[in-house]
Amino acid sequence: MTNISTNKPPIWFWIVSIIALIWNLMGVIVYIGQAYMTDAELADLSATEQTLYNNIPVWVTIAFAIAVFGGTLASIALLLRKKLSLKLFIISLLGIITQLAYNLFISDAMKVYGPEGLIMPIMVLIIGIYLIMFSNRCISKKWIS
Repeated sequence: MTNISTNKPPIWFWIVSIIALIWNLMGVIVYIGQAYMTDAELADLSATEQTLYNNIPVWVTIAFAIAVFGGTLASIALLLRKKLSLKLFIISLLGIITQLAYNLFISDAMKVYGPEGLIMPIMVLIIGIYLIMFSNRCISKKWIS
């Protein structure tokens, strides 16, 4: 027996789901760029940015990976109309919050990037929360099961 919902989602469901996948794939690209930064790329950064990157703990890199890969898997699950997407988006949000907490309260990221450095992390947090709410709504509308 299949677990696919018979309620047909509206076109905007597909649009939001595709945008979510693209957004999370962009996060994967950023993660790969950071995790596999070459010495030459690192040398192109300012001294303070180099120090910041060289001092990122492993657990923060793991949180970053959980955030982007969890979000990507969640987006794929959403496109496949699986309610597993909700759990995966929640896991992704936990990764986002962990990384954000490190950047705001533990590292010198705010000193290095200033207040403008908050724009992207806050946007990531808001989108992460929205995708959880979106998945929850899709479940309640029985567009995903």
